[in-house]
Amino acid sequence: MAKQKMLEDLFYDTLKDIYFAEKRILATLPKMAKAAQSADLKAAFVKHRSETEGHVARLEQVFAIIGKKPQGKTCAAIVGITDEGAEIMEEYKGSPALDAGLLAAAQAVEHYEISRYGTMRTWAEELGLKEAVALLEATLKEEKATDEALTGIATSVVNQQAEAA
Repeated sequence: MAKQKMLEDLFYDTLKDIYFAEKRILATLPKMAKAAQSADLKAAFVKHRSETEGHVARLEQVFAIIGKKPQGKTCAAIVGITDEGAEIMEEYKGSPALDAGLLAAAQAVEHYEISRYGTMRTWAEELGLKEAVALLEATLKEEKATDEALTGIATSVVNQQAEAA
């Protein structure tokens, strides 16, 4: 009989999942920054890319804490969300609604990450991984701040531009 899966296994699988997601986001952000028309949105994507490098580094520390080597596992959710973003870039290129679409895609990514990091932090607490809790909490705070910044850009500039056109 197969070994029963435990919370440790789920934590490790989800860690591989979010590691893949962060790597995928790293590859996608420069394309989104290049496509964005609003200077504020371009700057937000550039800033988030450097933060994402930090998120990857923190995840690598979490892998070390549990004694595993960093590796990703294809995350269908993030593949779908980033593919949607790519579709928006293609279909709305040069359109006044492009930035609104990019923002929507970026916030879908943020909400996915917030959900994952919140869950991972809680599981790390359950598993008694205090160092991992602190690392995951730090990333969770950054993801929430990025989401708020994107909301600010959306409400102040981009949605108004899309409507005006």
